[in-house]
Amino acid sequence: MVRPQPSPPSPSYPLPMTPSILQLNASDGGVPKTPLDHATVTTDGITGDAQRNTKSHGGPQRALCLFSADVIATLQAEGHPIRPGDTGENVTIAGLDWPALAPGARLRLGADVLIEITTYTTPCHHIAKYFHDGDSQHISQPHNPGRSRLYARVIETGSLRPGDPVEVLPPQA
Repeated sequence: MVRPQPSPPSPSYPLPMTPSILQLNASDGGVPKTPLDHATVTTDGITGDAQRNTKSHGGPQRALCLFSADVIATLQAEGHPIRPGDTGENVTIAGLDWPALAPGARLRLGADVLIEITTYTTPCHHIAKYFHDGDSQHISQPHNPGRSRLYARVIETGSLRPGDPVEVLPPQA
């Protein structure tokens, strides 16, 4: 007798149909970062956010850390106890073709904020607890392309709220 396979579990949050900010996150250093109902973004990142290790995190070229809500949902379906903000991202974005994003891509966040992806992040041991096997390489670009968090520099500052649209801009000439 053939038994039907169970459906993968739904993410712990609804995914929107159009690209948008699912969650904004900050902390006084370290992870997890907790949700914000709004954020002011400067060239240094989200006002009030801090990093525990400024050699590896923060600064103008790593002002914002971005992650995909869709990748998080996939990881949850694989059994990882991860939620938005757990891995230290400032902006959790839903509805984008995450694997297509790469350094040099520009995104418009909300009406005001313009950013440029600068690099893929390197996962560290502080986020291991958000993976059922303790292996943060599940979100490493070299090991699992298209699942990495991304660092970005802020070109135009402004305010953001969850639900704000996200647009990938055409490449610059």
